Amino acid sequence: MSSIRARLLAALLAGMTVVTLLGTYAIYVNARDAVDELFDYQLRQLALSLRDQAVHHSFAPPAETVAEDFDFVIQVWNPDGVRVYFSQPHRTLPGLAQLGYASITTPDAEWRVFATRLGESIIQVAQPMRVRNAMALNAATRVLVPAFVLLPVLSLLIWLIVGKGLSPLKKLARAVSRRGAQALDPLPVARVPEEVLPVVCALNDLLARLDAALTAQRAFVADAAHELRTPIAALQLQVQLIERAGCEEERAAATTDLKAGVRRASRAVQQLLILARQGSDAESPTLQDFDLGELARSVITGHSVLAAEKAIDLGYTGHEGEVLHLRADAAALQVLLENLVGNAIRYTQRGGRVDVAATRRPAGNIVLEVSDNGPGIPPAERERVFDRFYRGTTAEEPGSGLGLAIVRAIAERHRAKLELDDSEMGGLRVRLTFPMPEHPPASP
Repeated sequence: MSSIRARLLAALLAGMTVVTLLGTYAIYVNARDAVDELFDYQLRQLALSLRDQAVHHSFAPPAETVAEDFDFVIQVWNPDGVRVYFSQPHRTLPGLAQLGYASITTPDAEWRVFATRLGESIIQVAQPMRVRNAMALNAATRVLVPAFVLLPVLSLLIWLIVGKGLSPLKKLARAVSRRGAQALDPLPVARVPEEVLPVVCALNDLLARLDAALTAQRAFVADAAHELRTPIAALQLQVQLIERAGCEEERAAATTDLKAGVRRASRAVQQLLILARQGSDAESPTLQDFDLGELARSVITGHSVLAAEKAIDLGYTGHEGEVLHLRADAAALQVLLENLVGNAIRYTQRGGRVDVAATRRPAGNIVLEVSDNGPGIPPAERERVFDRFYRGTTAEEPGSGLGLAIVRAIAERHRAKLELDDSEMGGLRVRLTFPMPEHPPASP
Protein backbone atom coordinates (compact mmCIF):
# COMPACT_ATOMS: atom_id res chain seq x y z
CA MET A 1 0.00 0.00 0.00
CA SER A 2 1.53 3.30 -1.13
CA SER A 3 1.63 6.30 1.22
CA ILE A 4 0.75 9.78 0.00
CA ARG A 5 3.06 11.24 2.64
CA ALA A 6 5.99 9.04 1.56
CA ARG A 7 5.41 9.81 -2.12
CA LEU A 8 5.20 13.54 -1.44
CA LEU A 9 8.36 13.39 0.69
CA ALA A 10 10.27 11.49 -2.00
CA ALA A 11 9.04 13.81 -4.76
CA LEU A 12 9.81 16.98 -2.83
CA LEU A 13 13.26 15.79 -1.78
CA ALA A 14 14.09 14.68 -5.31
CA GLY A 15 12.90 18.03 -6.66
CA MET A 16 14.86 19.96 -4.04
CA THR A 17 18.00 17.91 -4.77
CA VAL A 18 17.73 18.55 -8.50
CA VAL A 19 17.07 22.25 -7.94
CA THR A 20 20.00 22.46 -5.51
CA LEU A 21 22.33 20.79 -8.00
CA LEU A 22 21.18 23.06 -10.81
CA GLY A 23 21.54 26.06 -8.52
CA THR A 24 25.01 24.97 -7.49
CA TYR A 25 26.04 24.60 -11.13
CA ALA A 26 24.66 28.08 -11.84
CA ILE A 27 26.55 29.42 -8.82
CA TYR A 28 29.72 27.68 -10.06
CA VAL A 29 29.35 29.26 -13.51
CA ASN A 30 28.66 32.70 -12.05
CA ALA A 31 31.52 32.32 -9.57
CA ARG A 32 33.89 31.28 -12.35
CA ASP A 33 32.86 34.32 -14.40
CA ALA A 34 33.40 36.55 -11.38
CA VAL A 35 36.79 34.95 -10.66
CA ASP A 36 37.79 35.35 -14.30
CA GLU A 37 36.96 39.04 -14.19
CA LEU A 38 38.88 39.50 -10.92
CA PHE A 39 41.98 37.61 -12.09
CA ASP A 40 41.90 39.25 -15.51
CA TYR A 41 42.01 42.54 -13.67
CA GLN A 42 44.95 41.29 -11.57
CA LEU A 43 46.78 40.09 -14.71
CA ARG A 44 46.44 43.49 -16.27
CA GLN A 45 47.47 45.35 -13.11
CA LEU A 46 50.50 43.10 -12.65
CA ALA A 47 51.60 43.61 -16.25
CA LEU A 48 51.14 47.38 -16.03
CA SER A 49 53.08 47.55 -12.77
CA LEU A 50 56.11 45.92 -14.50
CA ARG A 51 56.23 48.64 -17.11
CA ASP A 52 57.53 51.02 -14.46
CA GLN A 53 60.31 48.66 -13.36
CA ALA A 54 63.61 47.80 -14.99
CA VAL A 55 63.76 44.21 -16.22
CA HIS A 56 67.22 42.62 -16.29
CA HIS A 57 68.03 40.87 -19.51
CA SER A 58 68.55 37.57 -17.84
CA PHE A 59 66.84 34.34 -18.75
CA ALA A 60 65.36 33.86 -15.29
CA PRO A 61 65.62 35.22 -11.80
CA PRO A 62 67.44 33.28 -9.11
CA ALA A 63 65.34 30.24 -8.05
CA GLU A 64 65.27 31.28 -4.40
CA THR A 65 63.48 34.54 -5.34
CA VAL A 66 60.40 32.72 -6.87
CA ALA A 67 57.77 31.55 -4.36
CA GLU A 68 56.44 28.06 -5.02
CA ASP A 69 52.82 29.14 -4.51
CA PHE A 70 53.15 32.10 -6.89
CA ASP A 71 50.61 31.26 -9.60
CA PHE A 72 51.51 33.99 -12.06
CA VAL A 73 54.18 33.50 -14.73
CA ILE A 74 55.93 36.52 -16.23
CA GLN A 75 57.78 36.63 -19.56
CA VAL A 76 59.43 39.51 -21.37
CA TRP A 77 60.15 39.48 -25.13
CA ASN A 78 62.47 41.84 -26.97
CA PRO A 79 61.62 43.39 -30.36
CA ASP A 80 63.37 40.50 -32.11
CA GLY A 81 61.01 37.95 -30.50
CA VAL A 82 63.63 36.64 -28.10
CA ARG A 83 62.50 35.89 -24.58
CA VAL A 84 64.69 37.93 -22.28
CA TYR A 85 62.93 37.28 -19.00
CA PHE A 86 61.21 34.09 -17.71
CA SER A 87 60.00 33.86 -14.08
CA GLN A 88 59.47 30.06 -14.00
CA PRO A 89 61.73 28.31 -16.50
CA HIS A 90 60.68 24.86 -15.27
CA ARG A 91 57.10 25.35 -16.52
CA THR A 92 55.79 24.68 -20.00
CA LEU A 93 54.48 28.12 -20.85
CA PRO A 94 52.69 29.69 -23.78
CA GLY A 95 54.75 31.45 -26.38
CA LEU A 96 54.46 35.03 -27.44
CA ALA A 97 50.77 35.89 -27.68
CA GLN A 98 48.84 38.79 -29.12
CA LEU A 99 48.47 41.94 -27.12
CA GLY A 100 45.58 42.01 -24.64
CA TYR A 101 43.79 39.00 -23.17
CA ALA A 102 43.98 35.49 -24.64
CA SER A 103 43.27 31.88 -23.57
CA ILE A 104 46.01 29.47 -24.62
CA THR A 105 46.37 25.70 -24.19
CA THR A 106 49.78 24.06 -23.77
CA PRO A 107 50.74 20.44 -22.95
CA ASP A 108 51.18 21.60 -19.35
CA ALA A 109 47.86 23.36 -18.76
CA GLU A 110 45.33 25.91 -19.92
CA TRP A 111 46.46 29.50 -19.47
CA ARG A 112 44.91 32.89 -19.28
CA VAL A 113 47.39 35.44 -20.70
CA PHE A 114 47.62 39.22 -20.78
CA ALA A 115 50.32 40.92 -22.90
CA THR A 116 51.26 44.64 -23.09
CA ARG A 117 54.16 46.69 -24.55
CA LEU A 118 57.09 47.92 -22.47
CA GLY A 119 58.81 50.32 -24.83
CA GLU A 120 59.83 48.08 -27.71
CA SER A 121 59.56 44.94 -25.57
CA ILE A 122 56.44 42.93 -24.67
CA ILE A 123 55.50 41.93 -21.13
CA GLN A 124 53.40 38.78 -20.85
CA VAL A 125 51.69 37.66 -17.59
CA ALA A 126 50.02 34.21 -17.54
CA GLN A 127 48.02 32.26 -14.98
CA PRO A 128 46.85 28.60 -15.15
CA MET A 129 43.05 28.21 -15.49
CA ARG A 130 43.00 25.40 -12.90
CA VAL A 131 43.55 28.03 -10.19
CA ARG A 132 40.48 29.91 -11.28
CA ASN A 133 38.37 26.73 -11.65
CA ALA A 134 39.42 25.55 -8.21
CA MET A 135 38.35 28.82 -6.63
CA ALA A 136 35.00 28.77 -8.47
CA LEU A 137 34.40 25.15 -7.42
CA ASN A 138 35.27 26.02 -3.86
CA ALA A 139 32.69 28.84 -3.88
CA ALA A 140 29.99 26.50 -5.26
CA THR A 141 30.87 23.79 -2.76
CA ARG A 142 30.40 26.20 0.10
CA VAL A 143 26.78 26.57 -1.02
CA LEU A 144 26.16 22.91 -1.86
CA VAL A 145 27.48 21.33 1.35
CA PRO A 146 25.17 23.25 3.73
CA ALA A 147 22.20 22.48 1.46
CA PHE A 148 22.85 18.73 1.63
CA VAL A 149 23.51 18.93 5.36
CA LEU A 150 20.08 20.52 5.78
CA LEU A 151 18.29 17.85 3.71
CA PRO A 152 17.56 15.60 6.75
CA VAL A 153 16.13 18.59 8.60
CA LEU A 154 14.05 19.49 5.56
CA SER A 155 12.89 15.87 5.28
CA LEU A 156 11.62 15.93 8.85
CA LEU A 157 9.89 19.27 8.32
CA ILE A 158 8.25 18.07 5.11
CA TRP A 159 7.13 14.85 6.81
CA LEU A 160 5.51 16.81 9.66
CA ILE A 161 3.97 19.45 7.39
CA VAL A 162 2.53 16.89 4.96
CA GLY A 163 1.18 14.88 7.89
CA LYS A 164 -0.48 18.02 9.22
CA GLY A 165 -1.91 18.75 5.80
CA LEU A 166 -3.34 15.22 5.49
CA SER A 167 -4.94 15.29 8.94
CA PRO A 168 -8.38 16.25 7.51
CA LEU A 169 -8.39 12.98 5.56
CA LYS A 170 -7.65 11.06 8.76
CA LYS A 171 -10.47 12.89 10.55
CA LEU A 172 -12.80 12.07 7.66
CA ALA A 173 -11.81 8.39 7.79
CA ARG A 174 -12.42 8.29 11.55
CA ALA A 175 -15.81 9.99 11.15
CA VAL A 176 -16.88 7.44 8.54
CA SER A 177 -15.54 4.42 10.45
CA ARG A 178 -17.41 5.40 13.62
CA ARG A 179 -20.78 5.43 11.86
CA GLY A 180 -23.24 2.61 12.15
CA ALA A 181 -24.96 0.87 9.26
CA GLN A 182 -28.06 3.07 9.65
CA ALA A 183 -26.23 6.40 10.05
CA LEU A 184 -26.62 7.80 6.53
CA ASP A 185 -26.91 11.49 7.35
CA PRO A 186 -24.46 13.67 5.39
CA LEU A 187 -20.99 14.42 6.68
CA PRO A 188 -20.38 18.00 7.86
CA VAL A 189 -18.70 20.24 5.30
CA ALA A 190 -17.94 23.17 7.60
CA ARG A 191 -14.23 24.00 7.82
CA VAL A 192 -13.37 21.24 5.37
CA PRO A 193 -10.27 22.09 3.27
CA GLU A 194 -10.93 22.87 -0.36
CA GLU A 195 -8.91 19.84 -1.53
CA VAL A 196 -10.93 17.43 0.65
CA LEU A 197 -14.32 19.01 -0.10
CA PRO A 198 -14.91 17.05 -3.36
CA VAL A 199 -14.35 13.77 -1.47
CA VAL A 200 -16.80 14.80 1.27
CA CYS A 201 -19.38 15.92 -1.30
CA ALA A 202 -19.03 12.63 -3.21
CA LEU A 203 -19.45 10.66 0.02
CA ASN A 204 -22.52 12.72 0.95
CA ASP A 205 -24.00 12.05 -2.48
CA LEU A 206 -23.35 8.34 -2.03
CA LEU A 207 -24.89 8.40 1.46
CA ALA A 208 -27.97 10.18 0.09
CA ARG A 209 -28.39 7.57 -2.65
CA LEU A 210 -27.92 4.75 -0.14
CA ASP A 211 -30.49 6.34 2.16
CA ALA A 212 -32.97 6.67 -0.70
CA ALA A 213 -32.35 3.06 -1.77
CA LEU A 214 -32.78 1.72 1.78
CA THR A 215 -35.92 3.81 2.30
CA ALA A 216 -37.37 2.52 -0.95
CA GLN A 217 -36.41 -1.03 -0.01
CA ARG A 218 -38.10 -0.75 3.39
CA ALA A 219 -41.21 0.72 1.80
CA PHE A 220 -41.20 -2.00 -0.85
CA VAL A 221 -40.90 -4.79 1.72
CA ALA A 222 -43.62 -3.26 3.89
CA ASP A 223 -45.97 -2.79 0.92
CA ALA A 224 -45.24 -6.29 -0.37
CA ALA A 225 -45.94 -7.84 3.04
CA HIS A 226 -49.16 -5.86 3.29
CA GLU A 227 -50.35 -6.77 -0.20
CA LEU A 228 -49.45 -10.45 0.08
CA ARG A 229 -51.29 -10.73 3.39
CA THR A 230 -54.69 -10.52 1.64
CA PRO A 231 -54.17 -13.28 -0.99
CA ILE A 232 -52.54 -15.55 1.59
CA ALA A 233 -55.51 -15.06 3.93
CA ALA A 234 -57.84 -15.80 1.02
CA LEU A 235 -55.92 -19.01 0.25
CA GLN A 236 -56.21 -20.11 3.87
CA LEU A 237 -59.96 -19.43 3.78
CA GLN A 238 -60.37 -21.40 0.54
CA VAL A 239 -58.46 -24.32 2.02
CA GLN A 240 -60.86 -24.27 4.99
CA LEU A 241 -63.82 -24.20 2.60
CA ILE A 242 -62.48 -27.31 0.88
CA GLU A 243 -62.13 -29.04 4.22
CA ARG A 244 -65.68 -28.11 5.21
CA ALA A 245 -67.26 -28.91 1.85
CA GLY A 246 -70.31 -31.13 2.31
CA CYS A 247 -70.48 -32.47 -1.22
CA GLU A 248 -68.35 -32.94 -4.28
CA GLU A 249 -69.81 -29.88 -6.05
CA GLU A 250 -68.90 -27.55 -3.17
CA ARG A 251 -65.42 -29.10 -2.99
CA ALA A 252 -64.90 -28.61 -6.74
CA ALA A 253 -66.05 -24.97 -6.58
CA ALA A 254 -63.76 -24.29 -3.61
CA THR A 255 -60.86 -25.98 -5.43
CA THR A 256 -61.45 -23.81 -8.48
CA ASP A 257 -61.39 -20.68 -6.30
CA LEU A 258 -58.22 -21.95 -4.63
CA LYS A 259 -56.50 -22.43 -7.97
CA ALA A 260 -57.47 -18.91 -9.03
CA GLY A 261 -56.15 -17.53 -5.76
CA VAL A 262 -52.87 -19.40 -6.20
CA ARG A 263 -52.53 -17.95 -9.70
CA ARG A 264 -53.16 -14.41 -8.40
CA ALA A 265 -50.64 -14.86 -5.58
CA SER A 266 -48.10 -16.37 -7.96
CA ARG A 267 -48.55 -13.47 -10.39
CA ALA A 268 -48.16 -10.97 -7.54
CA VAL A 269 -44.92 -12.64 -6.40
CA GLN A 270 -43.65 -12.73 -9.98
CA GLN A 271 -44.46 -9.05 -10.44
CA LEU A 272 -42.69 -8.23 -7.18
CA LEU A 273 -39.55 -10.05 -8.35
CA ILE A 274 -39.61 -8.23 -11.69
CA LEU A 275 -40.08 -4.88 -9.97
CA ALA A 276 -37.16 -5.63 -7.61
CA ARG A 277 -34.91 -6.42 -10.58
CA GLN A 278 -35.91 -3.22 -12.39
CA GLY A 279 -35.57 -0.90 -9.38
CA SER A 280 -33.34 2.16 -9.34
CA ASP A 281 -30.68 0.30 -7.36
CA ALA A 282 -30.56 -2.60 -9.81
CA GLU A 283 -27.56 -3.34 -11.97
CA SER A 284 -27.12 -1.54 -15.28
CA PRO A 285 -29.20 -3.07 -18.08
CA THR A 286 -27.60 -5.49 -20.51
CA LEU A 287 -27.67 -3.56 -23.79
CA GLN A 288 -28.01 -5.16 -27.20
CA ASP A 289 -29.10 -4.10 -30.67
CA PHE A 290 -32.51 -5.41 -31.76
CA ASP A 291 -35.57 -4.48 -33.83
CA LEU A 292 -38.24 -2.95 -31.56
CA GLY A 293 -40.95 -3.54 -34.18
CA GLU A 294 -40.12 -7.24 -34.30
CA LEU A 295 -40.21 -7.42 -30.49
CA ALA A 296 -43.63 -5.71 -30.45
CA ARG A 297 -45.02 -8.17 -33.02
CA SER A 298 -43.65 -11.08 -30.98
CA VAL A 299 -45.44 -9.85 -27.83
CA ILE A 300 -48.67 -9.43 -29.81
CA THR A 301 -48.41 -13.03 -31.02
CA GLY A 302 -47.92 -14.22 -27.43
CA HIS A 303 -51.13 -12.46 -26.33
CA SER A 304 -53.26 -13.39 -29.33
CA VAL A 305 -54.96 -16.28 -27.52
CA LEU A 306 -55.88 -14.06 -24.54
CA ALA A 307 -57.22 -11.41 -26.93
CA ALA A 308 -59.22 -14.00 -28.88
CA GLU A 309 -60.95 -15.17 -25.70
CA LYS A 310 -62.41 -11.68 -25.32
CA ALA A 311 -62.86 -11.14 -29.08
CA ILE A 312 -60.48 -8.19 -28.92
CA ASP A 313 -58.89 -6.91 -32.11
CA LEU A 314 -55.19 -6.94 -31.20
CA GLY A 315 -52.77 -5.82 -33.89
CA TYR A 316 -49.63 -3.97 -34.88
CA THR A 317 -50.22 -0.60 -36.53
CA GLY A 318 -46.63 0.42 -37.16
CA HIS A 319 -45.07 0.50 -40.62
CA GLU A 320 -44.61 -3.06 -41.77
CA GLY A 321 -41.11 -3.76 -42.98
CA GLU A 322 -39.61 -0.76 -41.14
CA VAL A 323 -36.58 -1.81 -39.13
CA LEU A 324 -36.37 0.06 -35.82
CA HIS A 325 -32.91 -0.54 -34.46
CA LEU A 326 -32.74 0.11 -30.71
CA ARG A 327 -29.88 -0.48 -28.32
CA ALA A 328 -31.49 -1.46 -25.01
CA ASP A 329 -32.29 -4.33 -22.66
CA ALA A 330 -34.51 -6.46 -24.89
CA ALA A 331 -35.67 -8.74 -22.05
CA ALA A 332 -36.75 -5.77 -19.92
CA LEU A 333 -38.60 -4.12 -22.80
CA GLN A 334 -40.37 -7.40 -23.48
CA VAL A 335 -41.58 -7.39 -19.85
CA LEU A 336 -42.70 -3.76 -20.31
CA LEU A 337 -44.65 -4.59 -23.47
CA GLU A 338 -46.21 -7.68 -21.95
CA ASN A 339 -47.48 -5.61 -19.00
CA LEU A 340 -48.89 -2.88 -21.25
CA VAL A 341 -50.54 -5.26 -23.71
CA GLY A 342 -51.80 -7.54 -20.93
CA ASN A 343 -53.32 -4.58 -19.02
CA ALA A 344 -54.93 -3.25 -22.20
CA ILE A 345 -56.53 -6.63 -22.96
CA ARG A 346 -57.73 -7.12 -19.38
CA TYR A 347 -59.32 -3.70 -19.00
CA THR A 348 -60.78 -3.42 -22.52
CA GLN A 349 -64.38 -4.58 -22.86
CA ARG A 350 -65.24 -7.65 -24.88
CA GLY A 351 -65.11 -7.01 -28.61
CA GLY A 352 -62.81 -4.01 -28.15
CA ARG A 353 -59.59 -3.02 -29.84
CA VAL A 354 -55.90 -2.80 -28.79
CA ASP A 355 -53.24 -1.35 -31.09
CA VAL A 356 -49.46 -1.54 -30.69
CA ALA A 357 -47.22 0.72 -32.76
CA ALA A 358 -43.50 1.42 -32.95
CA THR A 359 -42.40 4.27 -35.20
CA ARG A 360 -39.40 6.47 -35.85
CA ARG A 361 -39.93 10.19 -35.64
CA PRO A 362 -38.33 12.63 -38.11
CA ALA A 363 -35.86 13.65 -35.38
CA GLY A 364 -34.58 10.05 -35.33
CA ASN A 365 -35.80 8.81 -31.95
CA ILE A 366 -38.18 5.86 -31.59
CA VAL A 367 -41.68 5.99 -30.09
CA LEU A 368 -43.59 2.96 -28.75
CA GLU A 369 -47.37 3.23 -28.21
CA VAL A 370 -50.04 0.90 -26.83
CA SER A 371 -53.61 2.20 -27.34
CA ASP A 372 -57.06 0.76 -26.56
CA ASN A 373 -60.72 1.74 -26.54
CA GLY A 374 -61.31 0.67 -22.95
CA PRO A 375 -62.48 2.78 -20.00
CA GLY A 376 -59.15 4.59 -19.76
CA ILE A 377 -57.73 6.27 -16.65
CA PRO A 378 -59.08 9.59 -15.33
CA PRO A 379 -56.51 12.41 -15.70
CA ALA A 380 -56.48 12.96 -11.94
CA GLU A 381 -55.24 9.39 -11.38
CA ARG A 382 -52.71 9.10 -14.21
CA GLU A 383 -49.78 9.98 -11.99
CA ARG A 384 -50.82 7.80 -9.08
CA VAL A 385 -51.30 4.64 -11.16
CA PHE A 386 -47.52 4.35 -11.36
CA ASP A 387 -47.29 3.91 -7.58
CA ARG A 388 -46.77 0.39 -6.32
CA PHE A 389 -49.94 -1.52 -5.40
CA TYR A 390 -52.16 1.41 -6.36
CA ARG A 391 -55.35 0.46 -8.21
CA GLY A 392 -57.59 3.12 -9.67
CA THR A 393 -61.08 3.80 -8.43
CA THR A 394 -62.54 2.54 -11.71
CA ALA A 395 -60.51 -0.68 -11.82
CA GLU A 396 -62.80 -3.69 -11.99
CA GLU A 397 -60.38 -6.42 -13.02
CA PRO A 398 -58.35 -8.19 -10.31
CA GLY A 399 -54.67 -7.32 -10.15
CA SER A 400 -51.72 -6.50 -7.93
CA GLY A 401 -51.27 -2.86 -8.90
CA LEU A 402 -47.68 -3.48 -9.95
CA GLY A 403 -47.90 -3.54 -13.75
CA LEU A 404 -47.50 0.17 -14.43
CA ALA A 405 -44.94 0.50 -11.60
CA ILE A 406 -42.83 -2.07 -13.46
CA VAL A 407 -43.36 -0.17 -16.72
CA ARG A 408 -42.16 3.08 -15.13
CA ALA A 409 -39.10 1.41 -13.55
CA ILE A 410 -38.04 -0.07 -16.91
CA ALA A 411 -38.65 3.23 -18.69
CA GLU A 412 -36.55 5.14 -16.15
CA ARG A 413 -33.66 2.69 -16.52
CA HIS A 414 -33.73 3.30 -20.28
CA ARG A 415 -34.16 7.09 -19.84
CA ALA A 416 -37.37 6.87 -21.87
CA LYS A 417 -40.17 9.44 -21.48
CA LEU A 418 -43.40 7.77 -20.30
CA GLU A 419 -46.76 9.46 -20.97
CA LEU A 420 -50.43 8.57 -20.44
CA ASP A 421 -53.14 10.30 -22.44
CA ASP A 422 -56.39 9.65 -24.28
CA SER A 423 -56.22 7.46 -27.35
CA GLU A 424 -57.95 8.32 -30.62
CA MET A 425 -60.28 5.39 -29.94
CA GLY A 426 -61.49 6.93 -26.68
CA GLY A 427 -59.53 4.76 -24.27
CA LEU A 428 -55.98 4.98 -22.91
CA ARG A 429 -52.74 5.49 -24.82
CA VAL A 430 -49.37 4.73 -23.24
CA ARG A 431 -46.44 6.32 -25.10
CA LEU A 432 -42.72 5.74 -24.53
CA THR A 433 -40.24 8.00 -26.29
CA PHE A 434 -36.69 6.65 -26.31
CA PRO A 435 -33.77 9.08 -26.42
CA MET A 436 -31.56 9.40 -29.45
CA PRO A 437 -28.83 6.73 -29.46
CA GLU A 438 -25.32 8.02 -28.75
CA HIS A 439 -23.81 5.59 -31.28
CA PRO A 440 -26.31 4.57 -33.95
CA PRO A 441 -25.87 1.02 -35.24
CA ALA A 442 -24.03 0.56 -38.50
CA SER A 443 -26.08 -0.13 -41.60
CA PRO A 444 -26.21 -3.81 -42.54
